[in-house]
Amino acid sequence: MKHGISLRTTAIASALLINCASVYATNGMLMEGYGPVALSMGGASLAYDNGNAAMMNNPAALQLGANGSRLEVALGVLGPDVMVAGEKSGGSSYVMPAFGWSRKNDQFTWGIGVFGQGGMGTEFSGSGPLAAGTGEPVRSELAVGRVIFPLAYKVNSQLNLGGTLDYTWASLDMRMAALFSAMAGMNPEPTGAFAAMMPTTPAGMAAMASMPVRIDFSDDSNFTGAAKSTGITGKLGATFAVSTELTLAAVYQMKTHLGDMKTSTSGATLTMGMPFTGQMVVRDFQMPSSMGVGAAWQATPQLMLAVDVKKIAWSSVMSNFKMTFIEANGAGTMGFTMPQGWQDQTVISLGAAYRLNEAVTLRAGYSHSTNPVPDATVHPLFPAIVKQHLTAGVGFKINEQVAMDVAVSHAPQVRVTSGQGLPISHSQTNYQFLLSYRY
Repeated sequence: MKHGISLRTTAIASALLINCASVYATNGMLMEGYGPVALSMGGASLAYDNGNAAMMNNPAALQLGANGSRLEVALGVLGPDVMVAGEKSGGSSYVMPAFGWSRKNDQFTWGIGVFGQGGMGTEFSGSGPLAAGTGEPVRSELAVGRVIFPLAYKVNSQLNLGGTLDYTWASLDMRMAALFSAMAGMNPEPTGAFAAMMPTTPAGMAAMASMPVRIDFSDDSNFTGAAKSTGITGKLGATFAVSTELTLAAVYQMKTHLGDMKTSTSGATLTMGMPFTGQMVVRDFQMPSSMGVGAAWQATPQLMLAVDVKKIAWSSVMSNFKMTFIEANGAGTMGFTMPQGWQDQTVISLGAAYRLNEAVTLRAGYSHSTNPVPDATVHPLFPAIVKQHLTAGVGFKINEQVAMDVAVSHAPQVRVTSGQGLPISHSQTNYQFLLSYRY
């Protein structure tokens, strides 16, 4: 009976959360920590039991917990603070739910989880410099999430192996504007009527230089985007107990295999002198592969120290951002390629957990990463430039079955100047809360 209830609960929660797992991230487009235990320890998570969030962090670590079932529900509140050319982004608070259920015995752990993987977003008014004189608001909202099916296996007393199969989805809203003179930087590829509209002489270019061009596809929902895609990915992980005090770990996250993100056939507008209605297709947007190694050391019965080092392969997925607008009545297409040139990112996470007593555990951490986004190509709608996080949290064991964890993470402000001369700053404060039930 318990197992039947668990599976029904899992199915209902998955159906609800798959529509609302949006994330606004700070390691590029990835979160600095998944789950409040890992978040409070600077994101270090690979080599110790951190609950069902190990589905995102290192599935082999699921085998480090106690036997039995574990049901967890989490809520994140993300607070980015972005400023572009003196205008503050209105996207300053976002809610992110997560869910996980797992069942462990001496040999195996399996389960299901729903997590937001990453994304980013900003919102600006129609009267600011980013509106290019259109008077229309400017915004972006990218969300990537997963339904995860993990399996962990105890090989022997020292070695655990784990893997996941992940159903992945992505959605995007974008409302952006630029002067026609800036379109050359987006490498336009027009066909049909759009090709006929393009000037062919210097005089024609000069005449159209100050004309605003606007791309608009947005469903104005906090939970979905107008352009959507789905796909699969997965990860492999291992933990190895060198001794009773020291555990080593490694994990490899595969690149996603998402289809092109598409709006409906009339879900987008391209304005070039006049508005055209059609479909926007975001070509081959993927989340990157990554690899990491970590260690957890039980220095004393009360104190555990952890360290992770991760390499995120942004250069393989964020070289360019490509979109194609398809006019609904067959008038032609307009392709855009926005150079990104993101670089691979190294993230170092350090964390400590101190068990104050049987009921309370205090945690703190720090992470440092390189900025993957070159100043020359950083875009005001995608300012993923923060580099450091200071984190803290506490765990409460309410009784033998119920526990609660809370965490806070602050990313100090980073300032850059874009290739278009726009000053951009980004800081962020995030919170995560989790309630866990063991049975």
